[in-house]
Amino acid sequence: MMAQYLALKEQAGDCLLFYRMGDFFELFFDDAKTAAQVLDIALTSRGEHAGAPIPMCGVPVHSAEGYLARLIKAGCRVAIAEQTESPEEARKRGGSKALVTRDIVRFVTAGTLTEEALLNPRSANVLAAVCEVRGSIGIAACDISTGRMELEECSVEAMPAALARLSASELVAPEDFAHGPLEAIACPARAFASESGEARLRELHGVATLDGFGQFGRAMLAAAGGLIAYLDHVGRGRLPLLLPPVVREAGGHMAMDEATRASLEILVSSGGARKGSLFEAVDRCVTGAGARLLAEDLSAPLTNLAAIRRRLELVSWLHDDPLLRGDIRAVLRAAPDLGRALGRVVAGRGSPRDLGQLRDGLTEATRLEMLLSARTDRPELASALLPHLRGHGALIDLFARALVPAPPTERSQGGFIAEGYDAALDELRRASGNSRRAIAALEAKYRDQTGVAALKIRHNGVLGYFIEVPAKHADRLMQPDSGFTHRQTMAGAVRFNALALHEEASRIAESGGHALAAEEAHFEELTARAVAAREAIATTAAALARLDVAAGQAERAAEGGWTLPHVVEEPCLQIAGGRHPVVEAALAARGERFVANDCTLGERDRLWLVGGPNMGGKSTFLRQNALIVLLAQAGGFVPAQAATIGLVDRLFSRVGAADNLARGRSTFMVEMVETAAILSQATERSFVVLDEVGRGTSTYDGLALAWAVAEAVHEVNRCRCLFATHYHELARLAETCDALSLHHVRAREWKGDLVLLHELAEGPADKSYGLAVARLAGVPAPVVKRAKSVLDKLEKGRAATGGLAAGLDDLPLFAAAIEAAEEKVDALRDRLNTLDIDALSPREALDMLYQLKTMANG
Repeated sequence: MMAQYLALKEQAGDCLLFYRMGDFFELFFDDAKTAAQVLDIALTSRGEHAGAPIPMCGVPVHSAEGYLARLIKAGCRVAIAEQTESPEEARKRGGSKALVTRDIVRFVTAGTLTEEALLNPRSANVLAAVCEVRGSIGIAACDISTGRMELEECSVEAMPAALARLSASELVAPEDFAHGPLEAIACPARAFASESGEARLRELHGVATLDGFGQFGRAMLAAAGGLIAYLDHVGRGRLPLLLPPVVREAGGHMAMDEATRASLEILVSSGGARKGSLFEAVDRCVTGAGARLLAEDLSAPLTNLAAIRRRLELVSWLHDDPLLRGDIRAVLRAAPDLGRALGRVVAGRGSPRDLGQLRDGLTEATRLEMLLSARTDRPELASALLPHLRGHGALIDLFARALVPAPPTERSQGGFIAEGYDAALDELRRASGNSRRAIAALEAKYRDQTGVAALKIRHNGVLGYFIEVPAKHADRLMQPDSGFTHRQTMAGAVRFNALALHEEASRIAESGGHALAAEEAHFEELTARAVAAREAIATTAAALARLDVAAGQAERAAEGGWTLPHVVEEPCLQIAGGRHPVVEAALAARGERFVANDCTLGERDRLWLVGGPNMGGKSTFLRQNALIVLLAQAGGFVPAQAATIGLVDRLFSRVGAADNLARGRSTFMVEMVETAAILSQATERSFVVLDEVGRGTSTYDGLALAWAVAEAVHEVNRCRCLFATHYHELARLAETCDALSLHHVRAREWKGDLVLLHELAEGPADKSYGLAVARLAGVPAPVVKRAKSVLDKLEKGRAATGGLAAGLDDLPLFAAAIEAAEEKVDALRDRLNTLDIDALSPREALDMLYQLKTMANG
């Protein structure tokens, strides 16, 4: 047995091997140690290997899903080795001591889950593959639980942002992939060939060309090839549901890097939980599929104005008609997760219950189609969804006739095909029922014959049907002429067989077996019908999800008094009474009111410099405007009294301080890396929020950096920007930057206490209130008092010297400084170009180096 196990373990590689032994999955050696620790189960031993006991642990087959979920969550991968023949078949093949054949039937990994118990119904489970072809990065991503597949091509620099958007549960890459660091599973590089990827996609979808699905670059096709090869491997040759690939067009969605997503806490909060995130504050979907689509919308807001307006029109229509919205949500609430049920069926892991969910989901889709068809004022998107909700009448009728109202999860015991669907099956069931009545009659007959009132006919999986009597009455049945044959003696009972019982049991087994075989055949037929209609069913599932998102967005807007944003092409931002959706919800839960603020960015004031004390609301104000932009371009209402939003191509949020010690980056280094990304990538159509640039270094260094960054944003990037700072000296920039506007969050000191008003006002902040905030935070009074005396001395010194910014009076403007630097470089370049290096003597060369150094230093 251990030889068989070790051979299978070699195939399993770094996966834990679940080795099927009867009713248990057993694990051995290091696998057992790992599993026992993760699952908190007993570690035992079995036999010896190389002179040492073999560590062993196991989990019951019937409850394996729960254990698998815990292992996957802990980052493990599992190979399932099943018995591929019965013990009887093994004995026929090799005698009484023959080992049952086993084989790995599936690999269970984080990105390849389809089981309902292992998946979060409100989160997508993305598997992604990434590779490089001729300098371009190809990314293929799919959620095999629903079949959605997406292909993308980007630059090496844009790869981190693209992968951050996907937030994949599992990532695979070629073993020679040079860009990282990535936590990816290394796969053979030969699997990432664009030619094989194209061939596999054509084969999968039965087409001669992929042109009907879109235009795919070689990098996309290579990534698709790697993804399909990996799925082929983990599924042991059986591929899951994969719908025709969708091309993700460059520039079709708002770009956000990983730092921005983390800063804005879009899908998860800073602690990694859903609670406290934008998603939690917005999600009012009544289906898991709707919640997953909403998360996708928030992760990738649109940049196509027409598409945004179509979504907004649908949300607005449902917002203005609460009765219709309520009817739609009631129908959706009754609909099962159509997409994931289809995914399990196509992957070969479906159950009768999944077929029932397909029937019920398509039935609810038809109800929705009738509900929407009755309305003549439908917006464009609602009308576009209608055709995808109909056309399943024949399949619904078939499944309604074939399946019982509530099919079971397991199909091994039958009972899921409805009576009246198959006359022959009904006859087999009646024969089985008659036989059971015959068993009851036999039991009564044997009681009369033996005079043992306690005689019973029982059944178990090992002995089948048998007669059981208390031990004290066994002698009566032991007589040679009794007609009973002894089978088994128990502690308090004795078991027998009889010819009539044996014959009746054979009839029951035969009719029951035929009935199970008939139901299994019907299950395969129904599964084949569902698989044949998989693309149409998947399209219906997507339409249901889109309606759920729109109705949920409308519900959230009505609940919170949110408004319909006006999205335009011009780069502007006009928000009246804007609020932070997450903070507002948290305050409301405590019975407190959120203070709303306006924000107006245009050509004349596209850069706002925002000052004020810590805890005064600067960061909240910055984030809330970024989130309002995101919500609008995702196609939803926004928490404001009114909002006009110019399309944003890239959203950047550099708010807060964090380090990344694992990558060798301090807090300040992370701040500078994120700031560098903004300065190198932001365009005139971007929206940037920057908080406290330069605070991670010395005062003079920080002020210099903040000054230069603000100038660069104003002069070079020319984007809409909210720039929060404690450096009062930056207010001087308003004298030279014509599109910079000064603002501050209001605060007052009253009888020694700081009162934070959370209101935004025009003009620079008068002071930082740092000591007042320290007192509010509980810093001991002597420390605050000492800080006050030190501050007084510093302030006096500043007054005497003219302040930190006194030396900045003669500083050239940003553009002039850049031009001067470029002139210096040009002069150096011209001088170098005139040199005849080969003609220089050593002394002349040394003199020339001194001259060049003098030129470089001005």
